[in-house]
Amino acid sequence: MHVDESAAGVAPELREFAERYEAAWNACDTDAMAELVTEDIVWQDPALPAPARGVREVQEFMRDSFRAFPDLHFSEPDPPAMAASGELVLWAWHMEGTHRGVIDPPGFAPTGRTIRVDGVDQWSMRDGRIARYRAFYDMNDLARQLGIVPPAGSRAERGMVALQRLQARLARR
Repeated sequence: MHVDESAAGVAPELREFAERYEAAWNACDTDAMAELVTEDIVWQDPALPAPARGVREVQEFMRDSFRAFPDLHFSEPDPPAMAASGELVLWAWHMEGTHRGVIDPPGFAPTGRTIRVDGVDQWSMRDGRIARYRAFYDMNDLARQLGIVPPAGSRAERGMVALQRLQARLARR
């Protein structure tokens, strides 16, 4: 996808693509997502233990995300932020959802907590589709929101730090 930026902002074709992408996520429309990515897509997300490869694995990641967060919803920050340079696109997003299903892997039980996360996607485009995807967001903040990691500065966090230090000391022996 060749993108020409105008003085008024993002090229209309890129704006339309981002709207379709956001709509596919918000509806958990895996068929619509298949139209937005290449067959050989490489999808890297901090929530995945290894990159998803190919349309089928990306679709499964979407379904897993909605099983864990049935009300998952993406929006653009105010104001929307996008940047494009050649075949590289950056899309800023805001994600919210309620943890009502198991996060698998690794198997975290539902907490009923709501998450609010800001992030940026990096899309490497080929022939008008995403060929390589990378998500950037604060996974530690997300884990804190879910109660997986204790609050910053808390007694529980200090205990975890002490255990880590002990483990590091034992590993050096």
